[in-house]
Amino acid sequence: MTNINLIKNYNNEGRKEDMELRVFDFACIATATDNFSSNNMLGAGGFGPVYKRKLVEGQGIAVKRLSKGSGQGMEEFRNEVTLIAKLRHRNLVKLLGCCIQAEENLLIYEYMANKSLDFFIFDQTRSNFLPWERRINIIGGITRGILYLHQDSRMRIIHRDLKASNVLLDNDMNAKISDFGMARMFARDEIQANTNKVVGTYGYMSPEYAVDGLFSTKSDVFRFGVLVLEIVGGKTGDFLIHIMPTIFLDMRGYSGKKTGHWN
Repeated sequence: MTNINLIKNYNNEGRKEDMELRVFDFACIATATDNFSSNNMLGAGGFGPVYKRKLVEGQGIAVKRLSKGSGQGMEEFRNEVTLIAKLRHRNLVKLLGCCIQAEENLLIYEYMANKSLDFFIFDQTRSNFLPWERRINIIGGITRGILYLHQDSRMRIIHRDLKASNVLLDNDMNAKISDFGMARMFARDEIQANTNKVVGTYGYMSPEYAVDGLFSTKSDVFRFGVLVLEIVGGKTGDFLIHIMPTIFLDMRGYSGKKTGHWN
């Protein structure tokens, strides 16, 4: 395992800076995961399968393996590496390193023993492990993570895919935000941006993002609001899919009344 300057980026002053990241040998990871055995698989997402294992030195790791047919692809792989490697906060999952070898692309994270938040809050039995005090602590952890991304980090980061399955829980049930494949970096003077490719989970999307592709820090705050409702109520935010068109029309109507313009 070595450290290399993997990707060149730009800091806030516009100067090039090299991002140093630990690079793992593919054979080492393959051995640790028993050649990516299904017995060690934690789950799978749009990026690809995720495996749990320990390194030789005993450290627990989670390995994301990019699927060859992944819709996210190399752009999102580089995006996640570039962003997470520069971010350090107790409520963000730590990226330990990566592996790029031939057609294999792996991301190696610290292992979160208690899986993701949705594993608990949407299950009637497992939700008993989340008393109100613990739920409040989880909400507080997510809040601190978002605040860091939006205000306190060197870059302003819009996550764009905040949801229960992307909030992981450590041994002490502390919340850590994960999965930055869809995230975008803003300059300090940028307020919002527009995209023609709307990504993420529809039930968590703010109306202006779902309809017009506009995203900003407010988009993450909307997702956070849905997530808080899920944590408190134990129900998914899918109900918003049905009422979102009404919400959006009400918002546009209210905006028209305030400004004298109608869309």
